[in-house]
Amino acid sequence: MKDYRAPEIRNFAVTGHAGTGKTLLCEAMLVCVGKLSRPGSIEQGNTASDFHPDEKEHQQSIHATVLTEEWLGRELNLIDCPGTPDFISEPLSALRVADSAMIVISGVNGVETGADEIWAAAADYRIPRFLVINQLDRERTRFDEILEEARDHYGARVFPMTLPVDAGPGFSSVLDVMRSEVITFAGDGSGSYVEKPAEGELKEQVTRLHRQLIDMVAESEDALLEKFFEEGTLTEEDLRAHVHEAVQKGLVVPVFAASATKNTGVSRILDFIAKYGSSPVDRSTVEAGALDGGPETVALDDSRTVAFVFKTMHEAHVGNLSFFRVYSGDVVTGSELVNANRGETERIGQLYRVNGAAREPVASLHAGDIGAVVKLRATRAGDTLCAAARQVVLPVVEFPPPNTRGALVAKSRADLNKLGEGLSLLREEDPTFDYHFDPELGQTIVSGQGWLQLQIMAEELKRRFNVDVELCRPRVSYRATISGRGESKHRHKKQTGGAGQFAEVWMRIESLPAESGLVFTQSLVGSNVDRVFVPSVEKGVQAACAAGPHGGFPVTDVKVDFYDGKQHPVDSKDIAFQIAGKAAFNEAFMMARPKLLEPVMELRVKVPSDAVGSVLADLSGRRGRIMGMETEGRFEVVVAHVPQAELYQYSSQLRAITAGRGRHRERFERYEDLPRELEAAVIAEHGRKAEED
Repeated sequence: MKDYRAPEIRNFAVTGHAGTGKTLLCEAMLVCVGKLSRPGSIEQGNTASDFHPDEKEHQQSIHATVLTEEWLGRELNLIDCPGTPDFISEPLSALRVADSAMIVISGVNGVETGADEIWAAAADYRIPRFLVINQLDRERTRFDEILEEARDHYGARVFPMTLPVDAGPGFSSVLDVMRSEVITFAGDGSGSYVEKPAEGELKEQVTRLHRQLIDMVAESEDALLEKFFEEGTLTEEDLRAHVHEAVQKGLVVPVFAASATKNTGVSRILDFIAKYGSSPVDRSTVEAGALDGGPETVALDDSRTVAFVFKTMHEAHVGNLSFFRVYSGDVVTGSELVNANRGETERIGQLYRVNGAAREPVASLHAGDIGAVVKLRATRAGDTLCAAARQVVLPVVEFPPPNTRGALVAKSRADLNKLGEGLSLLREEDPTFDYHFDPELGQTIVSGQGWLQLQIMAEELKRRFNVDVELCRPRVSYRATISGRGESKHRHKKQTGGAGQFAEVWMRIESLPAESGLVFTQSLVGSNVDRVFVPSVEKGVQAACAAGPHGGFPVTDVKVDFYDGKQHPVDSKDIAFQIAGKAAFNEAFMMARPKLLEPVMELRVKVPSDAVGSVLADLSGRRGRIMGMETEGRFEVVVAHVPQAELYQYSSQLRAITAGRGRHRERFERYEDLPRELEAAVIAEHGRKAEED
């Protein structure tokens, strides 16, 4: 493969909602450029992008995959991204290093929430976007309606560069606005085509659209706009010379009609990207931070190397594989670079250009290019590699917080010992995945963007690390408190023939406002109890609160007052007052009308308006309280407070009732009283699990 430089490189992310045909579109591109003789199939598990075992098993994209192509003298680095929100870290990381975003939309379902999320993320990175309306070979396609939907979502600048002539099962031709031609594609899936001038109604349509495109492009430059006003139009040379700039400024958001399965319209997308698409030159400087925290700028033409690692994977036969983009200078095999985030030096091993599972060894990669390197010791996704003379830190990707929890149970002690290592490596590969051991619950809690993500993480532990685990429902962190007051006088006396134990503790407890925790006081008067035993009583109370006299749940929001007691001149000691303090607290607590508290989460559920009723009904069945409604474009956001116990696998249920169009975010809100009718069942279940442990 030719050694390309920045002006000849096109880095773009292939993104969009799940099920829009992104992977098959990439397959069609590989056929067009000659990398494949025939496209692979999702069902057969032989696509270039979805080559990982988990992708073949689940028949969907899970990882962002880099594919490298050549077309019209340009290097195209495209990153095929999963559309399922469980794996949102993949497209967000890809957009971080891309120069443009291809957003793929279903020609049947139209604009969906996944497209909106990518649109917003690309806007944050200030990269241009273009749309591909795919699957136009299916029944019930509706290109014109979807084009209007896209304009409603993304503005009037959304403009069709190609339109379907015969959308539906026989789709084979597109109307090309820039060429004013009808392009008919071969039926063999090769992507080859023939062109002929548009005639009749198609000629009238393309003439009108061509004029609209000229109007939009004329705004890209003051001198060009002045020429347009003077002459009433632009020449074809002027149009083509300024389309690129118009796209960069967002004056035109190109739309292309395509069918990936028939390879119709795909080569025209490649043509446009090669001729008019974004290159690293369009963002020749990027913001960074100096090691002292001050602002810095990295320039494309700076000879000092700066590269950003956007993805890491662990592969059994090669070890760690780090994917990166070079922002300045060259990355050379055998050289040394500094990891500015971690302060460690990395020796650069074998470099590769990547095309799915295929890797082409190269000696170096230049500014603007994307590639991979093996066996970096300390480098992780989000790290910046620099020349020692130019140490800066590039901005990291901001990922959404986890919204789904599960628990992992190891099948054996040996599996438990290996579990931590496997989880650590999986977290390095997917920053939206997290885990921790919760000593209160006695479980390893895993969290992420959806239940599917957690399932696949559990499968990866078995497949890659030989750790046999079960993904199950996580326990809930209930709390116990009181509704009233209680008082106890407890005497602890033990005589075993030698030194005995004696302590008597008089204690009052009362409830406190929410989030007060445990407040321990003493109001002793006189000399009945030596003040040296006050810490002993407090230790006993703390032990009682941790063990939980009511169902075994930790105690909160209680004030404890140790106000009197008795002691023995010989037998009173620290352990005796600890035991008496714990027992006195337990007795007083059970007299003070104990109750359980449950964690309540705030949910923000974003759904199309036609799914709001189903979402509200489902939340009602989960003991949810609707706190309000907000509008975001054509979507509604339901704000609700729902007990955490009712949210197990909620992300999966939400997608089921909204046909995959719903998204949600959750955060802890507060603890609230658990309904009395549920207490007995919760306490019984907690006791059963405690016996099992």
